[in-house]
Parts: sequence; C-alpha cells; structure tokens
Amino acid sequence: MGISSQTLVVAYDDSRYAFAARLWWLLRYLGHNQVAVLDGGFKGWLSCGYPVTEAMPNRAPAKFVPQLQQQVVNREAIIARKDRPEVALVDSRESDRFDGKREPIDRIAGHIPGAVNYPWHEVSDPQGYLISETLQRQRWEKLNFAEEILVYCGSGVTACVNLLSLEIAGIHTGKLYPGSWSDWCSYL
Repeated sequence: MGISSQTLVVAYDDSRYAFAARLWWLLRYLGHNQVAVLDGGFKGWLSCGYPVTEAMPNRAPAKFVPQLQQQVVNREAIIARKDRPEVALVDSRESDRFDGKREPIDRIAGHIPGAVNYPWHEVSDPQGYLISETLQRQRWEKLNFAEEILVYCGSGVTACVNLLSLEIAGIHTGKLYPGSWSDWCSYL
C-alpha cells in the first residue's frame, strides 16, 4: 500500500472513530507511530468543503517491518490483573450493554466483574468531532490511580476509541483486550 515507517497515515471513517481508531491502534501496535485520525471524520471533511475524489492513488510499494508493541492483553492477563488496586478494567460498550439489559451480538449479556463503564461514543460529540483535550483528561480523572488501564468492548474494535481518548488525555498505560466481551463470555 506504499506505507513505510516514515509514511504519515491519516485514518478516517464516518462512524465517530469506531474504525479509524481501530486502524490508528493497529498501526501503533505494529510499531508504526506516524498515524493520526481525522477529527470530524469524512462528514467533517465534506462539511468544510474539502475536495474528494473517486480516483485511487498510485503509490509506489514500500517496505514496512512490523515491530509488535506490548499493547494487548489476553483473557488470562485480565483474570490475573483485573482486581489489582493499580489496574483499571474499562468496558467501552454502551451502558445498556454493560448493564446486561441488551446484547445484540453475544449469547450472554453483562460485563466482566470489576469493570467500569466508559462508553466509547462519549469521546466525540454527536457530529463526530472529538471532545476537547481538557474534557478527555476530565473523563479519565477517576482512574488517576491506575498504573495500567485494560480496555475492552464487544469485539475489540470500539475499545480503540477509548484508547485514542486515553492518548489524547496524556495517559499512555492503556492496553487492549482484543477478544473483549465476545471472548470472555464464551467461557461462561
């Protein structure tokens, strides 16, 4: 795709960062730090009157050598660390899913014991723009004690929006549980 370690990748979507944040996280996990997300997404780009095209760019092939970063945890790590006083476990799903009132994907509703709920869509406003850096920091104030923040959602995608929020807030201790609730509840 023409991406080298020096290539700036700008990820965007039309889903309040659900997919752009996942690409942002995935590239960083692979050791590619030259990645950003477009504030406001595609709708924001269009509302500013910026140009769009249907033409595919012709990019020269480039070599990127992944260097995996320690930004993931598995079920065993969640079990071993979730109840430690210096660890916070964050469920990124909507509150009704966290509360077990609705579960559209998995056969079991609820959340991992000990988790707190920080819904991913609260990272942006209804128009799809990120809330301010100050509000991002305030959002995470209750977890100031945490030396490590383990983040999950339903299937490991929208949790990346919370990981983006943590980074914007200056908190660099977030790790993703990629299996998320789907993996966790498969053992119940």
